[in-house]
Order: sequence, then C-alpha cells, then structure tokens
Amino acid sequence: MNDFILYFKMGLNHVLDFSAYDHILFLIVLAVVFSFNQWKKVVWLVTFFTIGHSITLALSAYGLLKIRMDIIEFLIPLTIFITGVINVLTAKKSSSGKENINLVFALFFGLIHGLGFSNYFKMMIGKEEDKLLPLLEFALGIEASQIIIVFGILILGTIFQNFFRVSRRDWILVFSSIVIGFAIPMMIERVFW
Repeated sequence: MNDFILYFKMGLNHVLDFSAYDHILFLIVLAVVFSFNQWKKVVWLVTFFTIGHSITLALSAYGLLKIRMDIIEFLIPLTIFITGVINVLTAKKSSSGKENINLVFALFFGLIHGLGFSNYFKMMIGKEEDKLLPLLEFALGIEASQIIIVFGILILGTIFQNFFRVSRRDWILVFSSIVIGFAIPMMIERVFW
C-alpha cells in the first residue's frame, strides 16, 4: 500500500507541479473548448492522454524505445501550440464535431508527453523487476490530477460564461491565445536544430 501511495502521489505531483506547467497548459487547451455539461467527453480525452503517456513510459521503462530528449522537449510545447491554434481557428464552431480529432490529439500528444518524463520515471523505479505495477499506480495519479485540473477549467468556463456573460467564443479565444503565448517561447528556447 505504501508503494501505491508513493507512485500515486508522484503521478499527482507530476501534473500538479507548477514548475513543470507544460502539462497544465496542454490540459487547458484540451478542455477549454468544452462546457461543463460535456464533462464526460473531457474525462475521455484525459483518459486517452493518460493512455498515450503510459504507453511511452512503459516502452521506455522496458528499454524498448529511445528518442533524443531534445527533440521531445521541443515537441511538447509544439503539441500545446498546435492544439491552441486549432482552438483559435475553430472557436466559432461547436465542440460537438471535434471529439474524434481531440481524442486522436490527446492520445498522440500523450505519447509525446510521456516520452518527456521517461528518463525521470526510469530513475524513479530504478531496477525494480515489476515495472508495470508502479507504472499503473503512477498513471492513476496522473489521471486523478488531470481530472482535477480539467474540472477546474470547466468550472471556470461555466462561471465566466454564465455569470460574467463572456461568450463561449471569447472564452476559447482568450484562454487558447494565452496558452499559445506561453508555448511559443518554450518552443524557441527548446529548438534542437
């Protein structure tokens, strides 16, 4: 049980660590296009992201996947940037037609984000024989923290749109633009070529 709590808390802290805010930025642009009554769709997106994240962590932990870290460190803000730009370009449209593409983004970008954390995860589990159980415990912590963040985003969206009368379009444009503004300097400082 102590190991479960340890890896679960590490998963929670991985996402909720504000010094590594790239994960939070991605969750913002992923969830900002949805309203609170669409929370089930957002939970599915988060789950697909966690699945992608866990796949690459597992492949890396078992030594089956090795990719240059400088490329991954650049791709992480690029995924955030791409998602934000898509939000801006489609802000007028309903989110109802975007579920499938968002699921693909969440899974694919989860694969990339998982690679960004793979070296730390390998050090964290060390030479343990059983890597699968710590990975699952860690993934549960990631999933829990992501759900906390996206519910916070959905609640904020509801407050701004219903009480302050911010239009859905403006809500998406402003928050996606802010995230894009964070992603651009991250990409520039992580250029690998």
